[in-house]
Amino acid sequence: MRAISSMATRQVLADLAAAAVEAGLPELDMESVGGVAAAERVAAGESFDLVFLASGALAKLASAGHVDAATVTPLMLSQTAVAVPSHSSEPAPRPDGPAFADASALRDALRSANRIGYSTGPSGTALVQMIDDWGLSDEVGDRLMQAQPGIPVAKSVAAGVVDLGFQQLSELVGHPGIRILGVMPDDCAIDTVFAGAVATASSSPAQAAEVLAFLASDDAAAIKTRHNFGIPA
Repeated sequence: MRAISSMATRQVLADLAAAAVEAGLPELDMESVGGVAAAERVAAGESFDLVFLASGALAKLASAGHVDAATVTPLMLSQTAVAVPSHSSEPAPRPDGPAFADASALRDALRSANRIGYSTGPSGTALVQMIDDWGLSDEVGDRLMQAQPGIPVAKSVAAGVVDLGFQQLSELVGHPGIRILGVMPDDCAIDTVFAGAVATASSSPAQAAEVLAFLASDDAAAIKTRHNFGIPA
C-alpha cells in the first residue's frame, strides 16, 4: 500500500507502520516530503492509499474530493517548540515546560533575535500569523528565515544560520547541535493535530481503512508518546 506524509511525522509513522505489519496488516510504502508538496501531489491525482497531513490540509483535500472525508482520523498532537544553537553535539532532552514564561516574554525574545527560523508547515504559518497579529511584522519581518521544504529548522539552528528556531517538538528532539528551550507558552501555544485519511484514488480502500484504524487505536499510543507526540482529545 502506498502512503504519503509530511516530514514532521515521518519517524513516528515509520514505527507505526512497522507495528501495523506486526499486527498482520498490509505493509505501507511510505514517502515523506514537505507538507505543501504532499498536498499538491494528492490534489494532482497521484495514486496513494493513505495520506497523512495536518488536519487543516486534510480538510481541504477532503472538501475537494481527493481524500474520503468520512475517513479523516486525528492521530497525534504536536506542540511547537523553540530551540537555539548549542556548542554540544549531544542532543538536548525534552524540556518539561514552556520556553518562555508567557507571550510577552516570547515577544521580547523575537525582538532580540537576529535571525528567526520557521518551517513551511502549519507551525510556521501560525507563527508568522501570530507575529502579524502582534503588530511585529515590520519590526522583525526582515529577520524571519523560512526553511526550505523538507529541511528541518533544527538544521539551520545547529549550523548557526538562525539563532532562534521554531518547529514541531518531534522535529527538534534528538537533533545534534541545538538546545531546546521548551514548548511555546500556554497563552500563545501553537499545536498541530496530524491526521490520516484514505485517498479517493486508493486501489484498496477497505484495507487502507483497516491500517488507519490501527494507527488510531490504543495499541499505537505508546509509539506516539515515545516520539514526543500527544494523543488528540
